[in-house]
Amino acid sequence: MSDIIQLLPDSVANQIAAGEVVQRPASAVKELLENAIDAGADKIQLIVKDAGKALIQVIDNGCGMTITDARMCFERHATSKVRKAEDLFAIRTMGFRGEAMASIAAIAQVEMKTKRHEDELGTLIQIEGASFIKQEPVATANGTSISIKNLFYNTPARRNFLKSNPAEMRHIIDEFQRVALAKPHIAFSLHHDGLEVYRLPASAMKQRIVHLFGNNYNERLIPVEEETTIINLKGFIGKPEFAKKTRGEQFFFVNDRFIKDAYLNHAVNKAYQELLPDDNFPLYVLFIDIDPAKIDVNVHPTKTEIKYLDEKSIYAIIHSAVKRSLGRFNISPTIDFNQETGFSNMISHKAPEDIVPPSIAFNPDFNPFGAEKAINSGGGGSYQRSPGQSMAPSKNWGSLYEISNHHVPEQVSIDLGNQKDDQFEPVQKQFMQIHHRYIVSQIKSGVMIIDQQAAHERILYERFLLHLDDRKGASQQSLFPQTVTLSPNDYELAKSLLDDIKSLGFEVREFGKNTLVIEGIPVDLGSTNINETQLFEHLIEGFKNSQQELKLDKRDALARSMAKNSAIKGGTALSQQEMNTLIEELFACKTPNFSISGKPVIQTMALTEIAQKFDK
Repeated sequence: MSDIIQLLPDSVANQIAAGEVVQRPASAVKELLENAIDAGADKIQLIVKDAGKALIQVIDNGCGMTITDARMCFERHATSKVRKAEDLFAIRTMGFRGEAMASIAAIAQVEMKTKRHEDELGTLIQIEGASFIKQEPVATANGTSISIKNLFYNTPARRNFLKSNPAEMRHIIDEFQRVALAKPHIAFSLHHDGLEVYRLPASAMKQRIVHLFGNNYNERLIPVEEETTIINLKGFIGKPEFAKKTRGEQFFFVNDRFIKDAYLNHAVNKAYQELLPDDNFPLYVLFIDIDPAKIDVNVHPTKTEIKYLDEKSIYAIIHSAVKRSLGRFNISPTIDFNQETGFSNMISHKAPEDIVPPSIAFNPDFNPFGAEKAINSGGGGSYQRSPGQSMAPSKNWGSLYEISNHHVPEQVSIDLGNQKDDQFEPVQKQFMQIHHRYIVSQIKSGVMIIDQQAAHERILYERFLLHLDDRKGASQQSLFPQTVTLSPNDYELAKSLLDDIKSLGFEVREFGKNTLVIEGIPVDLGSTNINETQLFEHLIEGFKNSQQELKLDKRDALARSMAKNSAIKGGTALSQQEMNTLIEELFACKTPNFSISGKPVIQTMALTEIAQKFDK
C-alpha cells in the first residue's frame, strides 16, 4: 500500500487558514486597521465599497516597510511581533498571529503600496489568490495603503454565505468602532460607497465616545477609575435611565485589545442590579491595563477571548469600581440617616381643606332598646351637640356614593364568553377600568379581568403581521415631517428594513448622512399621541433585541417591536367606547388569550372562588 499522507500546497493551506481568520469583510477590516495601528500611524482612513465585498482599503501614515518586509508580510507565520515563544506572554501590540495577510491574499486580489519616511521611493506589490503578480518601485506617500478587492472571488461558496450589504456593513462598523475606541489619540475616517460615515479627530476618550455614538451621549456618561496592584481600570459607564434593551454598547478592552468576557460583563451588570430591570443593559466602555504575563491572549483565533491568572480579583475590582462610581454621582439610592422617618407616612397629598380632623360624639344616656323611640320622637333618648361640636362621621357621607357612581357603571351585563359580538349594541357593553391598567367585566360564571396593555400588544402584533404579508399598511401623513438621526450602525439596519417598515404604514425616506425623514405614520397609531422620532428609534432598538435575544426572523421581530412600542401602556385612562373597541378587537384575534410574550391576557374569577374568600 502506498503512502497517502501528503503536505498541503501553500495555496490550499492559506485558504484553510483564511476560513478561520477571515470570516467576512469585517474580519479583514479588523486585521488591516490593527496593522496600521502597530505601524505607529496617527491618521488612518478606511474606504469600503459594496460593504467590503468589492473593496476594502486602509491608508495610514505609519512607518511603512522596506522592499523585503513588503514581500515577507504575505508569507505564512511572518510577523514582526514575536521572536520566541516567551514573547506570546509579553504582547502589547494588536496583531501578532502572522497569518492574516497571507490568508487575505489567498482569497482576494490585493494591492499594496508602502514607503518608509526616509526612502525616496516606495514599493508596489500585487497578489491574486496567493500568487505574486507584480512587484516594482513606485512613487507613493509615506506609510502604507492596502487595497483588498473582490473578497472570496476564488471561493464562491464562501462568498455565497455572506449576508446582505447592510448586514455586512454593520459588522464593519462594529469592528471600526472597537478599534477607534481603543485608540482615541489616532484620527480615523470611514467612507462607504463614496459617502462619509465617520470622521473622528484625535481626542480624549469621552469625546471619542460622543463622536462615535452621538452628541446626546455627552450627558449619559459617568467616569470610572481605579488603580490597584492587580489592574488599572478606567473608562465610562452609562447612567441607568439610558440603558437599552440590547447589549450593543458594551465594550471591554484589555491592554487596548477588545475582548468579550461574560464573566466580567456580569460584574458590571451586578453593580446595576437594583437600578435596572433584568432585560435592560447599561452602556460601558472600560479599559483594563494589566501585566501581559498575567494573561494569555493566544486562546482564540480572533483574539477576542483572554484567560486571566486571577479572574476573581479582577471581577471584584470591576464590580466595586462601577458601584462606587454610580454612588458617587448620586445614581444609586442612598439612606439619609439625619432624616427623621417616624412622621414620613403621615404626610398627605390632599388639599388642606379636604382634611377633616377626627372627632368623637357620644350620648352618655344612650339606651339601645329605646333608640328607635328616641329617634322617632326626638325625645329624651336623643342628645344635643354643643355649639361648634363637629360630627365628622356624618359629614360628606354622600361623596362615597358619588365616587362609586363615577367609577362603577350602572349596568354590567355583557357575557363575552358565551355570546357573539354582533349581538351587542355599544351601549350594552360596559366595563370598569381598575387603576387605569385592567378592564373588568361581569360574565355568567363570575368576573373577567383583562390586561389592557397586553391585549393591545396582541391586537397590534397580529395586525402588523398581516400588513407585512399583504403590504397594505395604511399611512397617515404628518403635518410636520420629523427627521431622525441614527448611529451609523442603526442607520444601516434601518435602510435594510425600509421596505418592511413602509409596508407597516410608515412613510420614510433617506435624508443625508445617517438621517431619515418620517413623513407619515401608520393609521393605527394616529390616536396614540406618539412622538414619531422616539417611536422610530424604539422600533429599531426593539427589533435588534428581538433578533438578538429571541432569535426571531426579521418579519416577526419587526411586528413584535412595533406592537410593544406603540401599544397603550398601563396607566392610560380609557373611555367606555375605547374599552368596547379594545375587547372586540382582542376576541377577533387568532390568539386572544396570550400576549406576545406568552403571558396570559385574560384572567377569570368564578363566583364560587369569590364566595370562598368571604367564607373564611
